[in-house]
Amino acid sequence: MKFLQPQNWMRPRGYSNGVSTAGQQIFISGMIGWDEQGQFHTDDFVGQVRQTLQNIVTVLQEADAKPEHIVRMTWYVTNRAEYLASSSKIGEAYRAIIGGHFPSMTAVQVVALMEDRAKVEIEVTAVVPEIKEYE
Repeated sequence: MKFLQPQNWMRPRGYSNGVSTAGQQIFISGMIGWDEQGQFHTDDFVGQVRQTLQNIVTVLQEADAKPEHIVRMTWYVTNRAEYLASSSKIGEAYRAIIGGHFPSMTAVQVVALMEDRAKVEIEVTAVVPEIKEYE
């Protein structure tokens, strides 16, 4: 995996401008902040982010993938101001669950999500590198 950072560009904070990779591709549908039974345990924005990220890791595990295989994330949030005000706590939750891996990301404010209580939805693309076998 190669992170793409053009020379003389300002270094992004918390994400990468681009990622180049090869291997098994994994596409994860938009995950929201409910548990495996479809139940929300909080309406707190950061709490929903934390659960959403944990859901992503759980789906990655089904493909024998890890957070460091994520190459792209798209975040859909229902309240831009709440997202920005929570940025340090979101960062703490992100580092606790995903680690120090910062793929390319996009964050977009939307009017609403399909689940009324959902405050954040995150789509993920991951790539597990090909293992080269040597004879």
